[in-house]
Amino acid sequence: MKQFISKYFSNHTETKEDHAETSLQTRYYKANKDKVFESVENLFGNGSEIAGASRERGELSINYKDGRKAFVVATIIMVRPYRTAVDFSVTTETGLPLDFGYSRKLVRSFYERLDEQLPVVDKS
Repeated sequence: MKQFISKYFSNHTETKEDHAETSLQTRYYKANKDKVFESVENLFGNGSEIAGASRERGELSINYKDGRKAFVVATIIMVRPYRTAVDFSVTTETGLPLDFGYSRKLVRSFYERLDEQLPVVDKS
């Protein structure tokens, strides 16, 4: 029950390696860090503003403005040659402490768009 409540009655979603929901687990791509970083950057064009970018640290901070406003942090880490991990942290700007699953939908859409651009590597 707690998982259901936190799923829809929160304004924050974060991906991680061992997330209970497979669609919100860290995604790995068969590409170098710079290629993946560039692909993640390109996800945020229309109206969104990149607040900060650090290629060395593999972090992007974005003020997302396509639809509802949200603050997105993308972390891109090359774990070995041609195996680069991508994680997202999304906080929706709302007057309430909940977004009815909007931040989760954003994360899924980011991964779907990256999957179309880059080859996905299995977790194993």
